[in-house]
Amino acid sequence: MLQTLFAYLDTQRDTVVELQRELTAIPALDPQSEGIGEEAKAEYIIARLREFGVTDIETVNAPDIRVPCGYRPNVIARIAGRDTSRTFWIISHMDVVPPGDLDLWDADPYTLRTEGDVLIGRGVEDNQQAIVSSLLMARALCRHDITPEINIGLLFVADEETGNTFGLDHVLAVRPELFRSADLILVPDCGNADGTMLEVAEKSVLWVKVTVTGRQCHGSRPEEGINSLVGAAAMILKVQDLHTSFDLRNDLFVPPVSTFVPTKKEANVPNVNTVPGNDVFYIDCRVLPEYALDDVMQQLQAMAAEVETQYGVTIALEPVQREQATAPTDTGAPVVLALQHAVKSVYGADARPMGIGGGTVAAALRRKGLPAVVWSKIISNAHTPNERSLISANIGDAKVMLHVALAPAR
Repeated sequence: MLQTLFAYLDTQRDTVVELQRELTAIPALDPQSEGIGEEAKAEYIIARLREFGVTDIETVNAPDIRVPCGYRPNVIARIAGRDTSRTFWIISHMDVVPPGDLDLWDADPYTLRTEGDVLIGRGVEDNQQAIVSSLLMARALCRHDITPEINIGLLFVADEETGNTFGLDHVLAVRPELFRSADLILVPDCGNADGTMLEVAEKSVLWVKVTVTGRQCHGSRPEEGINSLVGAAAMILKVQDLHTSFDLRNDLFVPPVSTFVPTKKEANVPNVNTVPGNDVFYIDCRVLPEYALDDVMQQLQAMAAEVETQYGVTIALEPVQREQATAPTDTGAPVVLALQHAVKSVYGADARPMGIGGGTVAAALRRKGLPAVVWSKIISNAHTPNERSLISANIGDAKVMLHVALAPAR
């Protein structure tokens, strides 16, 4: 049965190009990016699902007065399985990020280009590859009138790129009964080029705004002021000590340690001959789940106090993003085992559970005790100019999804 479906998918190159072309031409941008939301893309997906033979479709709309239609759509499509006690969920997102500097693109970001096996356009990887693979899987099952071993649930969400408030978070809030602990949940929104990364864990994320206040004065009379830039520099150097204080290793992650990186620096005075009285910079902390973020903040406060005493400045610390890591998905969970088997069968690769430093929508699922894995075989060039995706990976990922649907692990 699988080989029949796989052979059919191998004939679907033109379908992949058609789907990607039409999806790319619908710029589903968030209103924060001066977009009108995901309504048009949701309507397109619903139309194609119906065309392919999927009849159980519903929408869960999140009210949002910032977009013309007044809501952000989330689309749920189901295919009934033999075992109705479990569902294989595939969660992809419809929104995309803006193209950025158009001069860095070789052509219009919203007009698909093809170069052999390569698709080029905004959204082709993030997250249209997942959408297309989901649609291909559904089409193959319906075309051959095959009932999967367990239910299949395709969830196409809004608002992933700007916080999930109107997307998965809304769906979990208003339809908590959708997901069960026995379900297999795949989020095809991260991965690597050989398909070997099964993301089952995430580090905690802490972004801290550091405001250093001194006293402004003329550059020729520095003794009359307190140089906030010097205090900021001292604090930046102090941040490196966090690596010593929080030095555990966890080989599930790459890198296997917590990282603490000073990043953004705001401008201070506009002229050279003024000692700045105010400096602001930011720290990006990616912390192993073994540590509490409260402990990191406490250590930063102690470091700030030392710098204040030594340089006469005052330092304010303000978390601007704070997400304590959830418990990871068990590396022996059925969804992990099923994906490992499927990836080996389709791609001939040995996929292994791993952790990452960034956050994904899987965190919201894990927070509710739901086993989720983030996986896909991708170039990993999301948000870049000339974003690319491989036609072969669009088809290959659909094969992996079919393999899980027809041969789920227990």
